[in-house]
Amino acid sequence: MDRLIEYTNHHPWLTLALVLVSIGVVIYEMRSHAETKVSVSPQDMVRLMNQGALLIDMRPLEQYSAGHVGGARQMSGEQILKAAETLKKYKEKTVVVYDDTGSLSASAVRQLASQGFTKAFNLRGGLSAWRTENLPLTRGEKA
Repeated sequence: MDRLIEYTNHHPWLTLALVLVSIGVVIYEMRSHAETKVSVSPQDMVRLMNQGALLIDMRPLEQYSAGHVGGARQMSGEQILKAAETLKKYKEKTVVVYDDTGSLSASAVRQLASQGFTKAFNLRGGLSAWRTENLPLTRGEKA
């Protein structure tokens, strides 16, 4: 213990860097753990779909028309910001949001949660994960 105190006294900048990195790792792990609570796998999404979940596809309309999860509604990021008004009947129901990779939809889920949506989830890995699982896509315009 005496050597640790001596080392800390001789190398204050290294000690400070170690403390800051440790805090950063803890924050990253806590945030990562919190995000996994609001994300679902493709198989979990199928289960939620069977229970009547609202699906929101955040990709552009051209990509949506080329192939989307059956029953999904296409919405842009701007529409998500106004979801409290347009989707108010779904505030207490399950909502699953996805995009190509899951990064943009994770932000959308946080936005929905801040608007009062109690059961908003992100498709982990986005539509890429859906395709990897060889799950079906529907083609055409809005559902």
